[in-house]
Amino acid sequence: MLLAVGSSLAQDVRYNFDKSADFSKFKTYKWVPIKDASLVDKQITDALDGELASKGLSKVDGDEANLFIGYQPAVGEEKQFNSYSTGWGARPGWGGRWDGYGGGMTSTTTTGSTTTIYKGQLALDMYDSANHNLVWGGVASKTIDPKAKPEKQQKNLAKVAKKLLKNYPPTAKN
Repeated sequence: MLLAVGSSLAQDVRYNFDKSADFSKFKTYKWVPIKDASLVDKQITDALDGELASKGLSKVDGDEANLFIGYQPAVGEEKQFNSYSTGWGARPGWGGRWDGYGGGMTSTTTTGSTTTIYKGQLALDMYDSANHNLVWGGVASKTIDPKAKPEKQQKNLAKVAKKLLKNYPPTAKN
């Protein structure tokens, strides 16, 4: 399910790169095979292929690719506890009297519930095929909706891919 399913919450994106790498020489890429691939894996690569093409990279099947690219998806669960109280709680006495007359407690009820929040993460790594050095890596995290329809999943994956690759290729700072 990964980042394919999503909600309207924004993605958290981080990236880093090899500052000595010449990104202008990278024109082609090849996906590194993924063990135990699933239908969602195709959705992920389709979304990333579209964004990589917009960055000027062409996918090839042979080892003549300039970049080898791999990704790692993950889904985690977090529990959110929600509580609310009904009633009035403590009430003060008249004028704060020391003898306690007029003060007291009223009945209060606290109700709680837990919700499971699914957090998806997609890590993308790019290696220079000539020397197998990692030259660029990024991670996108997002709260996901496991009940989203396939069309919504693909749309959310496209958004994640766009945000994840927003800073690719990196610009050299002098």
